[in-house]
Formats: sequence, structure tokens, C-alpha cells
Amino acid sequence: MNASLPQLRIALLLGVASVLATLALFPYMLALKPGALELVSAMLGVPPIALIAFQALQNGLLYFLLAWAGLKLGAPLGLGAPWLGAWLYRRPRPSTASWWQAAALGALAAGAILGAIALFGAPLDEAAPAHTPAAWKGLLASFYGGIVEEVGLRVFAMGGLAWLLARTTDGAPRTWVMIAAIIAAALLFGLGHLPAAAQLGPLTAAIVTRVIAYNALAGLVFGALYWKRGLEHAVLAHFCADLVLHVAAPLAQA
Repeated sequence: MNASLPQLRIALLLGVASVLATLALFPYMLALKPGALELVSAMLGVPPIALIAFQALQNGLLYFLLAWAGLKLGAPLGLGAPWLGAWLYRRPRPSTASWWQAAALGALAAGAILGAIALFGAPLDEAAPAHTPAAWKGLLASFYGGIVEEVGLRVFAMGGLAWLLARTTDGAPRTWVMIAAIIAAALLFGLGHLPAAAQLGPLTAAIVTRVIAYNALAGLVFGALYWKRGLEHAVLAHFCADLVLHVAAPLAQA
């Protein structure tokens, strides 16, 4: 069997999942920016449903390619999606799993972020209008974080960075290589949230610092799980963290 096929098939599955996760994100995004879709639709002369479908398919193709590249680069370093691989190819499953641990770590990461917000302030300008989408919309949006963001940041960014750093040694997954890749990907994860923050208010130095720091904190947890347990555990942790931040927290404040 061609050695690239396992990565290709897993990447295809992740690409399809990215399409569905992107579709699930739209109710949340439209609650944050009411009227934005209609405005873009009117400007382009394209029906809103067509814009949504195009964005979902575009993300599906993009994250399929990112997943394929990241899985191929990370495979020699022991990075990948072992449970998906076992399911797709009817191979023996990994001998160890820590699903409850991953879920708990994700929830704890979210709790740490909420604690940091209470101590140091929210990652939004105080003058920005408050937007709190309904809990069910936060639930749907959590699939985007768990799937799409993990493919982009852990599979591609972390896997690619680890591969590059390993080239400076003997190509082995040395501990310092993996830790450096985890930290770098976590910082990129934080930076990646700045455009969304900018849409909700001005980006001051304090806001930028909070957005990067809060998200990087969670990114360190997800990266460590990707390294030690595989993509599936990182996805579960990210999903549970988003459930706390976008479902449980808003319900508690209601």
C-alpha cells in the first residue's frame, strides 16, 4: 500500500468534517455580526446561501490540504491521528487512551482562561458592544474550534514546525523539538484570534496581549495532547474547552 494513503484518507475525512464545522459556525458568527452576511450578499450580488456554501467548501478544500501536508510531515515524528487511522483501516487501536483526561484538561484550560479574565480583564475593549450568542449557537461553534482550528494549528502548524526543527538534528522527535513546536503553534493560535477580536472592537496593546496569552494557554494543552495522545485527544480537549467558554459560561451569566 502506498505509504501516503493513510494520511490522504484521514485528510479527506478531516476536510469533510471541516465543511460541516464551518457550516455549524455560521449561526454563532452571524449573532456576533448581525446583518454582515446580508451586507456582503448585497455588495456581491450573490445569495447568502451561496456565500455560506462557498465558504464551507473553500474551508473544506483548504483544511484537507493542510491536514494532508501536516500528517505527512508529522508522521515520522510520531504525530498523527492514530484512532482515525485504526478506524479507517481496521487496524488495532492504540493501546492507551485518556479521553476523560483530555476532556478534563480542556475544561480546566477554559477555567484557567475564565480565571485570567476575572483577574486581568476580558480580551475585548470595554467600550465594544457586548455580544452573547445563544448557548446552542456556542455549541455549534465549538465543533469549528475542535476540528478546523486543530487541523490548522496542531496538525499543520505544529507538525510542520516540528518537522523543520527536527531537520536541525537527526530528524528524531527530540523533546526540545516537540516543546518548541507546541509553544510556537500555541502562539500562532493566539495570533489567529486577533482578526475576530478586531471585528468586535479596537485592538489596543492590552487587548492584543490578552487575546494571544489566553488562547496560547489553551493551545499549550492541546499541543501537548496532540504530541502524547494524537489528534483525537486534542480535538476533544478543544471541543470541551469551547463548551465551557461558549456554552456553560454564557448560561451561568444568564
